[in-house]
Amino acid sequence: MMYSPNQLSQLVNQHIESLQFARKPFGLYDPITYVLSPGGKRIRPVLMLMAYNLYRSDVEAILNPATAIEVYHNYTLLHDDLMDRADMRRGKQTVHKAWNDNTAILSGDAMLVLAYQYMANTKSACLKPVIDLFSRTALEICEGQQLDMEFETRSDVAEEEYIEMIRLKTSVLLAASLKIGALLGGAPEADADALYDFGMHMGVAFQLKDDWLDVYGDPAVFGKKIGGDILCNKKTYMLIQALRRAEGPTLADLQHWLDAEQPNPEEKIAAVTYIYKVTGVKELCEEQIERYTRLGLESLSRVALPESTKQPLCDLMQGLINRQS
Repeated sequence: MMYSPNQLSQLVNQHIESLQFARKPFGLYDPITYVLSPGGKRIRPVLMLMAYNLYRSDVEAILNPATAIEVYHNYTLLHDDLMDRADMRRGKQTVHKAWNDNTAILSGDAMLVLAYQYMANTKSACLKPVIDLFSRTALEICEGQQLDMEFETRSDVAEEEYIEMIRLKTSVLLAASLKIGALLGGAPEADADALYDFGMHMGVAFQLKDDWLDVYGDPAVFGKKIGGDILCNKKTYMLIQALRRAEGPTLADLQHWLDAEQPNPEEKIAAVTYIYKVTGVKELCEEQIERYTRLGLESLSRVALPESTKQPLCDLMQGLINRQS
């Protein structure tokens, strides 16, 4: 039986809801339940289950490892929100706002431990390669986050550095989700590696689209105000390219807005967006999204299964790249 992404998402939600964090103190576990409550897209566990479902139909057998991926992902968001001093996540207060900083740190740490417990609940024959990949991925995500923080104080970030940062911070968990699902499903090594590469390339395209949407998305669809990255001088692909391509008065104007301490938000967004237009970085970003999507599809084509079997996975990932929110 082949499951749809919506069916798999429902299975993940039902499984997470069935988990009872009845341990004390409640002050540690209540924030975890709060963070894991329905509202996320569950993309990563769904990808794991879809990769497994390419080879086996008993997807319920790996709901614990799939849950591990979702718990781990939300742990990273909890700590990211704290580091970024973000107030809202998925339409509700972040943990450090609803509780406090110390709770966010400690509940996040507990989520990391829980993620490993759920991931370890798998077939013994697969345990070592799965845990090795999961551990490597977790470390790489820390490396990506560190690079992202270092970029905040740099004006000379190169395109290659940025792509590596988003590969580490975003892509590796998508890639690992697919590969772990394939390993647990008994996939040939070549297929598991190809699915990993598929997730890696599509993850880069996914993050580049996120950068694009922050500038050019429709606020009514995007679900938040446009230009947030511009206002905080976030080193996105487009800002990096604008700094590289702008010259003379255009570069001076861009630097003025980057240095402005309390600019008018609407004026800054409009001015920087115009600079993106005249430097051609919008089209450049779109070209890179298309390039990494193409590389991802080429990787998926190496998986030795009928195209019809792989089509739902292809459709899901392309839907994420083509999203407007």
